[in-house]
Amino acid sequence: MSFEGRVIHMKAFRATGSFKTGKFTWQKYSIEVAALDEAGVAEKVMSDLGSRHKLKRTEIKIDEIKALKADEVENLAVQYLTGGAQ
Repeated sequence: MSFEGRVIHMKAFRATGSFKTGKFTWQKYSIEVAALDEAGVAEKVMSDLGSRHKLKRTEIKIDEIKALKADEVENLAVQYLTGGAQ
């Protein structure tokens, strides 16, 4: 896949859900992600949480993925990737 000469506009999303921390315990999370679509958000969340906490994808639940407006984004890295912060 070649992206030469094309501008890719990423959107800001907030994913909320929970991940397994023990045999019977689940930890809630809310993560802001810059991605092209909701499938990209799910992939990024699974990848990041799995890497950080050594989790399998079956141990991560995504309850909601919500698109954010530019003024709702709190994470500066996501603001930069979506073109909000200069």
